[in-house]
Amino acid sequence: MGGKRTQTDSGSRSSSSSILQDDQESFSPTSSNALVLVQNPPIVSSYNERIRPMLDAIDKLRNLMVMEEGIQLPTIVVVGDQSSGKSSVLESLAGISLPRGWGICTRVPLIMRLQHHSDPEPELSLEYNGKVEHTDEDNISEDIVNATNLIAGDCKGISDTPLTLLVKKNGVPDLTMVDLPGITRVPVRGQPLNIADQIKDMIMKYIKPDESIILNVLAASTDFSTCESISMSRSVDKTGERTLAVVTKVDMAPEGLLEKVTADDVHIGLGYVCVRNRIRDETYEEARTIEDQLFETDPFLSKIDKSVVGIQVLADKLVQIQAASLARNLPDIVKKINDKLNSYLSELNKMPKKLSSVAEAMTAVMQIIGTSKESLKKILVRGEFDEFSDDKHMHCTARLVEMLNKCSDQLHECNESDPKSNFLKEEIAILEEAKGITLPNFVPHNAFLIVLQGKVKGISSIPIGFVEQVWSYIEDVVLSVLIRNTENYYHVQLSARRAGHNLIEKMKERSINWMAEIVEMEKLTDYTCNPEYISEWHRLMTEQETFIKKVLHDYLILGPNAKININVEGIGMVEVGGLRKYPHVLLSQAFDLKMRMTAYWNVVLRRLIDIMALHLQLSVSNLVNKDMEIEIMNELLGPNHGGGIERMLEEPPSIAVKREKLIKSIKKLKESKEVVCKIMDDRFTHADYLV
Repeated sequence: MGGKRTQTDSGSRSSSSSILQDDQESFSPTSSNALVLVQNPPIVSSYNERIRPMLDAIDKLRNLMVMEEGIQLPTIVVVGDQSSGKSSVLESLAGISLPRGWGICTRVPLIMRLQHHSDPEPELSLEYNGKVEHTDEDNISEDIVNATNLIAGDCKGISDTPLTLLVKKNGVPDLTMVDLPGITRVPVRGQPLNIADQIKDMIMKYIKPDESIILNVLAASTDFSTCESISMSRSVDKTGERTLAVVTKVDMAPEGLLEKVTADDVHIGLGYVCVRNRIRDETYEEARTIEDQLFETDPFLSKIDKSVVGIQVLADKLVQIQAASLARNLPDIVKKINDKLNSYLSELNKMPKKLSSVAEAMTAVMQIIGTSKESLKKILVRGEFDEFSDDKHMHCTARLVEMLNKCSDQLHECNESDPKSNFLKEEIAILEEAKGITLPNFVPHNAFLIVLQGKVKGISSIPIGFVEQVWSYIEDVVLSVLIRNTENYYHVQLSARRAGHNLIEKMKERSINWMAEIVEMEKLTDYTCNPEYISEWHRLMTEQETFIKKVLHDYLILGPNAKININVEGIGMVEVGGLRKYPHVLLSQAFDLKMRMTAYWNVVLRRLIDIMALHLQLSVSNLVNKDMEIEIMNELLGPNHGGGIERMLEEPPSIAVKREKLIKSIKKLKESKEVVCKIMDDRFTHADYLV
């Protein structure tokens, strides 16, 4: 397989490669322009002058930590299995020595910012934990180890806190890369048992975003299809369109490498670059010379097309890919920054104005009370619920009517309201004890009151329970409205909650006392001007004589032990077997007493329901229109919990933290916007970088 065929195969691997083809031809070290530099030319790419401003902008965004706001930045992420040769590749690109040794050398995300500058004296610095430390080529490896230990600890664990290495050096390509821990499978002594999972989680976090370019480092001796790094990159980049593979240690396994990189069984969309690692004490210039000679003279490696071999080619490819990625993603970054900024500004504007005087605090309190009163008028008095259309619990008038109807049902369905229960027996027993020296055909008034008092006492717990239930519900509604309207004023919210609770307790107690008084009034006096009482009593009394005759006649016919049921008009079927032993006069009085009580009892129940409804309406109206405002102001200004107005000037911790966070994010995004807008407005445009 000749070199020309290899170039064709690799060039057709993906659309991404074809997009960059022209630039690769222009700046490839094999082009006519670069042949004169074959004797150790600088690695610096011809793209540096064009890409540097954009890369500086992205680095500034990264330093501003704009990624904390959910905005992903284009990033070259370096991944590979442990001992795959990642460090050697990065050393060759940066021209400096990185930590080497047994186990995991890279234990934190190492952000490598390479910058070409004309000064022959290199400038190196490390940035971590909010500080910057300057270093040099002789001490950089040791300083990286020390900084890593400060970040991740002296043990062999890892940390997700990044360490930034800035390398300003003549001849390096303008690149920013993130080097991640090598993938390991078995923890060694001192490492957490789940170290492999921790590393995989970290790698996935960095390679998953669509903006990330994955630089997958593979040792030539390995089966690419079984590499864990390949498996991970394919899981997030199925087509391989943002994955570039670097094959290292080619001098250790040259045979068959040509077939592996041209067959591309693992779908590396951005193609392969084969490099030789620097070994032992070779200088970087010596290593590059040996690399060039190797690809020229080795019987296997020399067959690989020169457009996919060497550190210079890798540098060019990375810079080109980075340029295209920056240009492609920059407009979207601008949009995301604008969207986030507008969202945060809107959120900040919706927050309550930070109060600076008692007058402002008093105005805010009056606005809160006014808003709360209007909401409660709508839902408790007028029956409007547009503010809470989806929350049926806050559709108050409907819920109050349901409670009232339930109370009415309980009153009508209880045992005291069943006229068939123990028919006439209670009346007869009371008449026998209430008899006096009077005409025999009159029902004693005290007998009627005794029956009435017993029945009222039997149902007295129902209206009291209704009152308690209603006020518990109203308290829930009132506090919900007050809490909602005071959520931005912590101290007012506490006072409003106390005021609302105290006010409802007072009104509940007042209603219970009032209802207990109504019940006592019903026990004491039997009175109504309702004409339905007389007409109902007359209707029920029409069968009095017929009923008594049936009872006495059946006694004579059926005997004293027979069970007799009689259908009484307005009452229903009743059992009367036990009534046959009583005389006609007593039965007549008992029947009269029963019908009087039946007719009057309906009046009593309707009166209780009507009175409860009227009292409820009045109490709710007073609560909303005057009592609540007075109670809240007394709570805020009173001697027990006074000072609430002044305390409004102090923001609650949650609001203060939220406001501070928004302000910091807005400041960060504004600065980020200035950075990207300057690039967008400059001579570097999206079209400049897409070939």
